[in-house]
Amino acid sequence: MSGSGHPEATVRAKVERRRGIAPIWLIPLATVLVAAYLVWHEFNSRGPLIQVGFRTAEGLTAGQSQLRIRDVAVGKVETIGLTPDHQRVLIGIRMNKSETDLLTEDAQFWVVKPRIFAGNVSGLDTLISGSYIQIQPGAGRQAASNNFTGLEDPPVRQFDEKGVTVHLRAPRLGSLSIGSPVFYRDLQVGQIVAWDLTKMDEYVTVSAFITAPYDKFITGNSRFWNASGLQVKLGAEGVQLQVESLRAVLLGGIAFDTPSLPDQAPTPLAADRVFTLYTDRADADRALLKRRVPMMSYFDDSISGLPVGAPVVFQGIRIGQVSGLDLEWDEKESRLRVPVRYEIEPERIAISSSVLNRGPIENARLLIKEGLRARLASANLLTGQQQISLDFIADAEPAELTMHGDVLVIPSAPGALAGVMEGVNRVIAKIDQIPIAQIGRNLNNTLAGTDQLVRGPEIKGAITALRSALGSVQDVAKRIDQAATPALRDLPATMKTVQEAVGNANRLIGSVQRGYGDDSQFNRDLDRLIDQLTVATRSVRTLADQLNRTPEALIRGRTTGSP
Repeated sequence: MSGSGHPEATVRAKVERRRGIAPIWLIPLATVLVAAYLVWHEFNSRGPLIQVGFRTAEGLTAGQSQLRIRDVAVGKVETIGLTPDHQRVLIGIRMNKSETDLLTEDAQFWVVKPRIFAGNVSGLDTLISGSYIQIQPGAGRQAASNNFTGLEDPPVRQFDEKGVTVHLRAPRLGSLSIGSPVFYRDLQVGQIVAWDLTKMDEYVTVSAFITAPYDKFITGNSRFWNASGLQVKLGAEGVQLQVESLRAVLLGGIAFDTPSLPDQAPTPLAADRVFTLYTDRADADRALLKRRVPMMSYFDDSISGLPVGAPVVFQGIRIGQVSGLDLEWDEKESRLRVPVRYEIEPERIAISSSVLNRGPIENARLLIKEGLRARLASANLLTGQQQISLDFIADAEPAELTMHGDVLVIPSAPGALAGVMEGVNRVIAKIDQIPIAQIGRNLNNTLAGTDQLVRGPEIKGAITALRSALGSVQDVAKRIDQAATPALRDLPATMKTVQEAVGNANRLIGSVQRGYGDDSQFNRDLDRLIDQLTVATRSVRTLADQLNRTPEALIRGRTTGSP
């Protein structure tokens, strides 16, 4: 389109100004707000910072290690430092604000790590997750606190565990330790949780916790004894080995029983009751016997092997025990003597009411008149331990009961070992009476005479003559040998000739046997001839008899009717 032009276009821009923040700025603003909220929430939820002192900070890390209860984190370790004296470590723990009610003065803290304590292995999970601090709340009746002393070992008893704590008094601890088990009829029902060494110069008080429901078996009549280690008894049945459990052997232990007494009702357990911890079960059983009669005896024998607690027996049955050994000066005899004190427990003996009415003094007086004496006897040949044996001795020397204060003095008699030693002493005395020295001198004189005789000229001459005789015998033997040698050389030929002569003789005898033997013709003919001669002889005898009766027959001949 020539000649014609485009109309001119006018473009105009309109700029509008808006006030406010661009949407892109909302993201950093939101980030700041969230951070501020988190900071506020962190400070708002933070609890107090507490200090717990430990011996070392082994396994703990600031900003990482936690404070837990029932495996729930209630705080975190913030700082780890030393005390001003550099003797302990102070662990700063930031508590959660919601758990501040746990911080009472009786709360307990300890580090959970792999360990073996009280016979148990614990803390193995910390090999992977790392060590942490465990808190055990107190009873809740103590005041709040922010400073604590940590435990080196975990507490034995948990704060919410139900049961009863009993206190036991013993002269010594032995092998008992924290965590040692407590047994009731071979079942573990508790453990030792603490001990008190306040009056260690007199005794030690052990605290044991008995868990529910076994705490109902504890009454005022309960008896506790030490069940640690092994007990070996040598008796008629052989060697007996008694052990409560393998754990008691390793860690020590306590056992108890509550006997039912027919004449005594069970007494409730008082809160302040302190029980006696006996040495063994036998001592605990003896504690049930209330009556004891104190006695004493003086022994001339050695009391070596007779300790305190050694049994007192009557015909092999235990009726008491030795309570003490003394050494005193006897003014009357001006010598030292050893009084042995012991106690007899009458409740072990079944006695009648009449005996009870007489009382122990009169009963002892009657028994002494019957020959009752106290003497030492061997309780164990292997260990050499002795005991006191009360026996009736036949033909005992008369003695009377005496009193030493309120103690009965029982006369004594030599023990069986003393009798044996007395016999040995008698034998030794007889041996001493043998004149051994004189016998030795006589023997020396005899030996000296024998020596002189042996060395004398007579013996020497006899030996010389014997040597000459032996030489003559040897010469004769040589001559006989020389003379007999030719005869010995002809001996084989002579023996051969003799053997041939014997053979010829045997053949001759055989020929005679065949010609004139039992089965030969000659022997048979001879037998017939003998028979015929016998018949002829009988006929002649008959004829002779006939002529003897009738001699006239020789002239007239035989008559009729004659035989």
